This record gives sequence, C-alpha cells and structure tokens, in this order.
Amino acid sequence: MSKQSKRREALLYHSKPQPGKIKVVPTKKYATQRDLSLAYSPGVAEPCLEIEKDKALVYKYTTKGNLVAVISNGTAVLGLGNIGPEASKPVMEGKGLLFKIFADIDVFDIEVDTENIDEFIQTVKMIAPTFGGINLEDIKAPEAFEIETRLKEELDIPVMHDDQHGTAIISAAALLNALELSKKKIDKVKIVVSGAGAAAISCTRLYQSFGALAENIVMLDSKGVIRKDRKDLTTQKAEFATTRKIDTLEEAMKDADVFIGLSTAGIVTPKMLKSMTKNPIVFAMANPDPEIEYQLAIDTRDDIIMATGRSDHPNQVNNVLGFPFIFRGALDVRATKINEAMKKAAVIALANLSKEPVPEFVNLAYNETRLAFSKDYIIPKPFDPRLIAVVPPAVAKAAMESGVAQEPIKNWQKYEEELLDRMGSDNKIVRLLFNRAKTNPKRVVYAEADQLRVLKAAQVAHDEGIAKPILLGRKETIKKLMEEIEFDADVPIIDPKSEEEEEKKNKYAATYWKQRKRRGITELAAQKLMRERNYYAAMMVNEGDADAMLSGFSSNYPSVVKPMIELIGMAKGASRIAATNLMMTDLGPLFLSDTAINENPSSEDLVNITRMTGKVIKMFGMEPVIAMVSYSNFGSSNSISSSKLREAVSHLHEHYPDLIVDGELQTDFALNRQMRKEIFPFSKLNGKKVNTLIFPNLDAANITYKLIKELNKAESIGPIIMGMRKPVHVLQLDASVDEIVNMTAVAVIDAQEKKKRNL
Repeated sequence: MSKQSKRREALLYHSKPQPGKIKVVPTKKYATQRDLSLAYSPGVAEPCLEIEKDKALVYKYTTKGNLVAVISNGTAVLGLGNIGPEASKPVMEGKGLLFKIFADIDVFDIEVDTENIDEFIQTVKMIAPTFGGINLEDIKAPEAFEIETRLKEELDIPVMHDDQHGTAIISAAALLNALELSKKKIDKVKIVVSGAGAAAISCTRLYQSFGALAENIVMLDSKGVIRKDRKDLTTQKAEFATTRKIDTLEEAMKDADVFIGLSTAGIVTPKMLKSMTKNPIVFAMANPDPEIEYQLAIDTRDDIIMATGRSDHPNQVNNVLGFPFIFRGALDVRATKINEAMKKAAVIALANLSKEPVPEFVNLAYNETRLAFSKDYIIPKPFDPRLIAVVPPAVAKAAMESGVAQEPIKNWQKYEEELLDRMGSDNKIVRLLFNRAKTNPKRVVYAEADQLRVLKAAQVAHDEGIAKPILLGRKETIKKLMEEIEFDADVPIIDPKSEEEEEKKNKYAATYWKQRKRRGITELAAQKLMRERNYYAAMMVNEGDADAMLSGFSSNYPSVVKPMIELIGMAKGASRIAATNLMMTDLGPLFLSDTAINENPSSEDLVNITRMTGKVIKMFGMEPVIAMVSYSNFGSSNSISSSKLREAVSHLHEHYPDLIVDGELQTDFALNRQMRKEIFPFSKLNGKKVNTLIFPNLDAANITYKLIKELNKAESIGPIIMGMRKPVHVLQLDASVDEIVNMTAVAVIDAQEKKKRNL
C-alpha cells in the first residue's frame, strides 16, 4: 500500500462511520417516562443527597469507580513532539480504547491547553472529583516529573504517568527474568541506559528498587555520558550522574551486562555488542526502529537476550501489558494512589506469569509449538488472556498491604471470575486470528474479486500479510478498481472466461470430466463449467494452484457450495459437512452450528456437527463448552426436535466423555451460569462458560445468528465450512470488508492446519 493510500485509510478510519474512536453509552434503562424520571429529575435527587452526606457513596451511585481520565497537554505526543492539545486528541482516544478492550475501564480523554505546570495541575485537581483515576499522557520532561509528583501528593485517587512507569514496569519484569536466565544478580550487573527522558529515568529508578546499584549504572543523553562534572544537568539527570571518566556510548558498553535503550535508532554497533560481557542483556526499545536491529544483534552474539518495542520480534516491551491492568487493580480496591509497592507487584506478577505454562490459545496465535520460559520468552505476550486475572489481583493485594486500599477485596476467587467476565466484549480472538495467519500466509483465491468490497478485503489481507491473494474475475474491472483504491501490489489476476486461461481451463476440465464422467457430465459440459468462477476457483484449490478459496459475496448459496462439494469433497472420516458461525458477543466468543447447510439434521448428524464444531473451536485455541439448545430443558418436552437432541447428547456422553457438552437446554439457561447452577445442578456444564450452541435445525441456527448480528451489532465470522477435504469457505451475501478479511484469516488458518495434518 502506498504512503498516500495508508494516510487516506488512517483518516477514513478516524472519520467514518462517525468521528473518533470512543463514545458514551447509557448503562440504565431509559425507554419509559418512569425510567427517565429515575435517571434525572426527580429521582436523581436521592443519590445526590446520599452522596452529600457521605462522599464515598459516589462510588456506589455513579461511574466514578470505573472511570479514568486520560489527560495530556500535547507537548510530547508519540514521535510527533509538541503538536498541541487538539492534535493529541486522537492519541488520547486511542489510549481510552486500549483501557476499555484490555481491562473494561471507561475513559474520558481530556486535552488541556496549557504548558504552564501550575495551570495544568490546578486543572486536573479541579476535575478530579469526576474520576476514579488519572492517567497522565504525552507530557514532556522535565515538567512531567513535577506534574505527576505534585498530583500524587495532592489527590486522593490513583495518578500515573504511563510514559514513565509503563515501560519501567514491563521492562523491569523482562529484566528480572533475563537476569535469572543468564544467572546474574541485579546488584552485580553493570547497566548502560541510553536516553534520559521520563521513561529512562523511571526505568532506572525501578531497577534500583529491585537492587540495581547506582555505582553500576551509566546513563547517556544526546550529549553523551551523564557525568558528575557536567554543568547542564537537571535534577533528574544529576540523580544518575557517574564519576567514571568516560564520554561515549562505546566506552560505556565495554564490559557492560545490560543495555537499556530508550533513545535513537541504530546507535548501537556490532562492535559495541561484542565488547559486552557473556550473556549480554539488550533491551533496544526505541520505536519504530530499535537502537540495533534485532537480526543484526542476534547474528552478532548468539548468547544475547534481546527485547525490543516491536511486535514482530520476540520479547516485545509493550505498555499495554501494564497500564490497563494496574489501573484495574487500583480501581477495584478504591486505592488512593498507585505506589511503588503496587508497581513492583505488577512487575513480579508479569515476571512470574512468563514462567507458567502458556495456554494453547496463545501458542496458536503466535504459531508456536510451545512457548516456554527462555531467552526468547521473558515477558508475556500482549494477547495472553491470563493477564486480566493475574496482574490486577497482584496490584490490588499490594494496595491493601501498603494501606492505600479503601475497599479491600475479600473473596479473591469471585474477583478473578469477575475479571475474566469483563473480557467478554473484547474481540481479542480477531487479533489472534490475524496474528496467527501472518505467521504463515497462504494463497487465497477470491472468486469475486471484481466486487469492490471483496477486492478491498484482498488488499487489506495483502497489506497486513494475512494472505497471498489470487484475484478471480473480469480483469479489466479488477484493474480499474485496483487503481481506484490504490492497490498496486503485484498479485495474480485471472479471468476464467479469457483466452489467456484456455490451457489451464482445458486441463481443469479434463480432470473434472475424469472425476464426473459417470455422473452425467460430458467433456463439453466440463469445459463450460470451468468458465464459471466458482468451479474454476475450486479446481485451483483441488489441484494445488491455490491453498484456499472464498466465494459467496454476490452469489446464491447453492451455486457456491455445489462446486465445492463436487470438486473438493469431504475430509477423510467425515460423513457430513456443516457450517458454524463465530459471533463476537458481549458475553465473549460464541459459536453457533449448523447455520448454513443441514436443514433438519438427525441425532446422528447432530453428533457429527457437534464433534466438527469442537475441532474448529480447538483450531481457534479454545476449549469447547457446548450446549445443545431447544425450547425444552432436560426432557421437559418429548417433541421430535427435543428428543433427537437428547439422543445426540446421550451418544456424546457415552462415546466422547471428554467433550464438555450437555442438553437439551433453553438458550437462557445455557448462557446464564447462575440460573443453570440453581435449577440444574447436575449438568456437565456447571462451573463452565458456554461458548458453543448446537441447534436442532437450520431455521433455528440461521435465524439466531442473523438476529444476534443485527440487533446487537455483533461481529460475525462465518459461515466456517466444516468437514471439507480442502479449505473452501463461503462468504455471507453482501458481507462487509471486515467480515471478508476475517474469513480470509480463517481460510488461511484452516489451510495451515490441513497442511500440518497432510490433508
């Protein structure tokens, strides 16, 4: 994608379908006059009067306890510098989005138009009653130090400048683990810190709190080594001035054990790396380009333990591992501040989590056989779903133990369950899909590439590295559309009706005729069918000229599925094909089967559909928890529909006891754990969060998935075709670009899996 095209896409993302990235939504009913009279006048007076008597009740009656202000004056925005408060707003909204999706914390972004320290502090103090916490963002040093210090002293809610402490917390966790692996002690190692801004100062202070000694630390700024005899030092820099008679980074690196880079790209050379001690630890965290390129570093020293700020290398030091979860823990105990004990607790929690067995969900996302504590895994991955249940409790406990918690937690098991439930609205699974697809992108043939949305999805898949598109359709139309959307990549374009493809068509036709000549297909008919894009695309996959196929955006369902069935056929051992849709709901990912193929499945069919769905869920790295749903509960009706579900469940319990499945159940009991536990304590589903619903017929499944999609605006991935020999999938009629891109990722992962199993 060209620079201009990327710029346009970024601007469109922020402006359409509505400006910005976050919004306020009601949390209470407001449909009737009675609702409105409770929400506002006269009913609202009652909580106002209660809060007047006891200010602490503001946490009971308002959103204060889950509301954080992300505040900036725009003086140090990303790598853009002092661009002003208005220009910083997209970044602050983005930070708010991260708070919400990682820790379910609501955010108001506040942009303050002043560079005066006293004015800024006074502004924050005056609006502080609105919030449960303050996240200071993108404020230049040294002003940032004074602003945070004074606000922490003068406010009774948590205040944290993430630019300082986020990187410090994450890198400290990585450093503790790197030292353990290299068998070095923190009070013995020599540390070089390149950079002397807010993050570098905070990192070094935190390392010292874990035992690093001042005499073993050398810090550099843009002028060189920060020495005691320099006269231009700020108070913060003077804190780390050395007495050593050295001036350059090259001199500082000699015999150093640890390099911490928060400065400029490319300033570390191979010669410098070679001058470090055995098993050097190098955290090159300048973004987007590190102080030394990852590949160059590991080629130079095979004993190096390396971390960067980039997601395309091992050991990414990413602030999103910290700030959402630190604030989550602080808010949940109504902490009056985020103190050193809480930050250190977050460090230790992150370090320890890296040593725990990694869930298959995460292994699959990063295309790893088994991530394990090692020099390439010293810090958890940002997509690790365990973070929400590990870091906030550690922070909350530290707040309680250090005496800053006003609302101590008593039931820790219940608290952890609540934390996990908060992640229901977070569509991490989509990001995991993309990440996994990128590890080994496959050739995907788009059978309707002359449709604008399909072509745009192919462009996104190509630019994101998810897939290697093959574009099928009218060549002139495709080229014209590519020009319009600035899709200038060199990708194959094939028109099955053109003379250019005559040789390939004849070859495909001969193969097809050979397969189907005793089923009513003549050689001439085979040749005509190969002019049709769905037959041609299916043959491409069948003959190994493509790895996966997507079609259905503008075609009726039978015209897409028929070629797939005729040419591809069912997988070995499969007795039925079926379809499942993955719905991104407020309760989390929910698979629905069969949404597209089997009109009225028998009990035997339902067994097969359930088993196939379970395999797909495991392909996504999740453990299937399956409810067979009906209008009846455990035999309350003897209808044909309910009876076949009971028969299927009985068969699954007997022959596949390890599969977590039960029913028949009404949908509300299936999805509501508390109701299910109270009324049906014998169910195999108790204590589990159901992530799969199997329906008695096509009507019920299809209606349900489309109802959820439209009423709740839930994102849908599917239909995912199950039971086919090759990766071929159907798009929803008139699917959005995002839906097509999601299905591309599914098709690629399906191809990866089938390749592994040699299918």
